[in-house]
Amino acid sequence: MWGKVSDQRARRPVILLGLIGFATSFTLFAFFENLPLLYLGRFLAGVFAAAIAPAAYALVGDHARSKEWRAYRFTLLNVAATAGFFVGPLLAGLVLRMSRETALGGNEAAFLVPLLAASGLALLAALMTWFFIGEAVHRRTTQAATSERADKRTIMLRLCAIAFVSTLAIGAFEVGVSLRGKQILGMDAYQIGLVFAECSIVMFIVQAFVFSPLIKPVVTRWLLTPGLLGLAFGLALVPLVTGYIATTVAVALVAASAGILPPIVTYWVSLCAGETEGADLGRVTAAGSLGQAVGSALGGLLFDIPLLPNLTFSTAAIVVLTGLGASFSLPRRLAPRHNTPEGRPASVSQSPLPEE
Repeated sequence: MWGKVSDQRARRPVILLGLIGFATSFTLFAFFENLPLLYLGRFLAGVFAAAIAPAAYALVGDHARSKEWRAYRFTLLNVAATAGFFVGPLLAGLVLRMSRETALGGNEAAFLVPLLAASGLALLAALMTWFFIGEAVHRRTTQAATSERADKRTIMLRLCAIAFVSTLAIGAFEVGVSLRGKQILGMDAYQIGLVFAECSIVMFIVQAFVFSPLIKPVVTRWLLTPGLLGLAFGLALVPLVTGYIATTVAVALVAASAGILPPIVTYWVSLCAGETEGADLGRVTAAGSLGQAVGSALGGLLFDIPLLPNLTFSTAAIVVLTGLGASFSLPRRLAPRHNTPEGRPASVSQSPLPEE
């Protein structure tokens, strides 16, 4: 919904509404004291947080002057998100510890401080958006032929499918590796935390590398199938290894594969979207969010089956392998016949690019 609204209205107001709404819902959540209101607070936080990513990506796409410019900025967005997931829990722990040591309202009230700090950060981001970010002067509008629109729909469905299966696998993996580390491998909270820190660092590195000057953005579409294969192999490997070191190696393989898939998918959705860029980016973001939700629930549910202790990881690997069908022939479909000066494909075709 939000992506479509940003197409019809503008990107910046949608981002501002998302940030301010998220900050408000988190502030209310901090003071809710019964379960129905807590669910309401999480619902509202999800509603408003969903506005930020598709509108932000679409705004970058509106400003894009070339494929390289777009790829580099998209990489910055993905790296920033990865860094945020890494820094956020550390910052929350630090704020919680400081509030406990200063005895601000007692031990119970100390738990409010990280939530209020998150609201404050969202409001700070809203202020920065208001003062420093502007709309693109000209937004591209094109009228594609009927055959091109049909091919575009096929491409978008395939990219959404890849986003769904990859985030589903990551959701199941995160739950599964936490439970396996604690219940089977005997890891303590610190070691499990290091495993997730490793995930963030590996994803940070591979995302920066894939869209670095060493790799042309047009080549990234050929990494979708290898990325899915690597993710499936890593998921299947995790329950087979024992020991902390071997587990970190398997986890690194999963993180590397998972790290390259979302930015590549988002980049190509933006490049091929045309005048419906916000709506298409909203759809692929929604597919990823749905995959994360289903994967997390499925991961915990399957882990509780005692006769099949590795079912969480094997099921996630099988789901990823089913997504391979969406990646086959997709690189050739993504190859534009010719490019506009801004670096967007003027039409979607199965013909290879001139530089290839």
